[in-house]
Amino acid sequence: RPRQIPVAEFLGGVVEAAGERPVRVCVLEGIVDHTNVGAIFRSAAALNVDGILVSPTCCDPLYRRSARVSMGTVFQVPWTYLPEGDWTALLRQQGFTTVAMALREDSLRLDDPRLLAAEKLAVVLGTEGDGLADGTIAQCDHTVMIPMTHGVDSLNVAAAAAVAFYQLGLQCQ
Repeated sequence: RPRQIPVAEFLGGVVEAAGERPVRVCVLEGIVDHTNVGAIFRSAAALNVDGILVSPTCCDPLYRRSARVSMGTVFQVPWTYLPEGDWTALLRQQGFTTVAMALREDSLRLDDPRLLAAEKLAVVLGTEGDGLADGTIAQCDHTVMIPMTHGVDSLNVAAAAAVAFYQLGLQCQ
């Protein structure tokens, strides 16, 4: 098991590795399905996400099922655990804009120019079914949704992650 790096040090390393291009990280809050965690890591690797922050309530990315579904990308994408408490403050101190993926009336569309222009962006994804905690949404800078059609109200968290990573990472390639 690799040494878990403190969040501030982790984010500093991610920003340094990105160089001049915009930085994109993902926060996983309370995701309890190992398959979803593995699929999110795989999408993160494929779609240029610089790192993943895992809440203490999220399942272990190194669990066998997660590693298998990720096709080994849990060993490629940098990640670390978040501390208990207000981790959004840690992200803000490092200059990150935080966006909560949630279906709310006041949600921005995923293609909003403010999101695409952010130099440092953290996409926050919540648990299956219930989504993000209300407190987490309130602490984020923006609430973001994926526009849908045909009466579909939401996507699986792994599918939503892939769509968000693609859209928000377009200018990072």
